[in-house]
Amino acid sequence: MPMQRRLPKRGFKSALLKFNAEITLGALDLLETTDINIVVLKQAGLVGEMAKVVKVIKTGNVTKAYKLSGVGATEAAKAAILAAGGSLD
Repeated sequence: MPMQRRLPKRGFKSALLKFNAEITLGALDLLETTDINIVVLKQAGLVGEMAKVVKVIKTGNVTKAYKLSGVGATEAAKAAILAAGGSLD
């Protein structure tokens, strides 16, 4: 039996995954400010301290006009934010 068939198979998990974070539109309502960036989200405790890339996903409703800077968003989240009068930088 060849060596590659005798050894157990292992999966792959990216080491960069710990630097990514997601936040929902509903969680943005917990913030008092409308100017959102990564520092504000870290201070509020909505994302981890190691997060470098944050993305907003569409779960929940938008009640305020948010201004996102340095934070990504899905297409549906972008449409919801822009419809509420917000902006993306």
